[in-house]
Amino acid sequence: AHLEAAGHVCVLKDAFDFESPSEIANLILAENCEAALALHLYRGGRLLQGHQIPFGIIFGGTDVNEDANQGEKNTVMGRVLEEARFAVAFTESMKEMAQAQWKARQISLAVTRAVPVQPHAKGKIYVQSQGIATTPNAAFNWNTFLQRSEINQSADNLHIFLLICGLRQVKDPLYLVDAFSEWHQEEPSVYLVIAGPEVDPVFTREVKAKVRRAAGVRLIGEMPQEDLHAVVKNCFAVVNSSVSEGMSAAILEAMDLEVPVLARNIPGNAAVVKHEVTGLLFSNPQEFVHLAKRLVSDPALEKEIVGNGREYVRMYHSWQVERDTYQQLISKLEGSTED
Repeated sequence: AHLEAAGHVCVLKDAFDFESPSEIANLILAENCEAALALHLYRGGRLLQGHQIPFGIIFGGTDVNEDANQGEKNTVMGRVLEEARFAVAFTESMKEMAQAQWKARQISLAVTRAVPVQPHAKGKIYVQSQGIATTPNAAFNWNTFLQRSEINQSADNLHIFLLICGLRQVKDPLYLVDAFSEWHQEEPSVYLVIAGPEVDPVFTREVKAKVRRAAGVRLIGEMPQEDLHAVVKNCFAVVNSSVSEGMSAAILEAMDLEVPVLARNIPGNAAVVKHEVTGLLFSNPQEFVHLAKRLVSDPALEKEIVGNGREYVRMYHSWQVERDTYQQLISKLEGSTED
């Protein structure tokens, strides 16, 4: 939307739909593409190498946090970063990790080649946090949603905790299931609803089997964004239990919609959630339950967290600022490298 608003014509494709760079070459030819922007340094970036069209990269999170630790992927990503005209990190710490990662690789290359080499990442990485704009569906029926989710209780007494994630291992959707189920048996008004697309088919089967056996836990599929925002607005709190995050849009959207956030204490989450200020951070399932109980019983804490979260998103995650940044960065893809 940001790029089209500046007059560019965009073709949006899922990196998972492509097996090899040659398929991208066909796409570039068919669509007469003049530039490219890839999300995820490995999954998207590796497909763009060597096509003679300028491109930029947006780090996803798992590329810097996870894939960079695997030798072969690290090498590929270093080459992609070398060829990219710019890269975008969501946080300062993500930028520092990327710079340290690929600067180290360059030093080792320079030693083996015995020639000076320019660091891949130097001066190329820009920090731009995700801009947030929420659009909850005003016509959404919360009671119908609860019935469809097989939660047969009065909405007034319920506390719905919503975990939004694609079903894949890095999101760790099962992390809290046992502890939450135990809590639900003590307190039947609390439910954990896991919402998101079935990204990894094998892992999805494992999640479904576990949730079927877990009291007080429900699994719902992917939803249109406006409906999902309406669910967020109606739920008691949004939960994030990921092993690794770049920057969770779900957390920021919850803050924007004035809903409290409980997030696993990992670097990506701690960059946006300040404990007891803009949300609550937990380090294990037992601590999650303790903090969730505290939030349920302390409306003053809930009110304070919600107010601070909304203010934080307005100040640091402006949709307009994000738009301005990408419109400026895309100009680096116009013309030759020397321009």
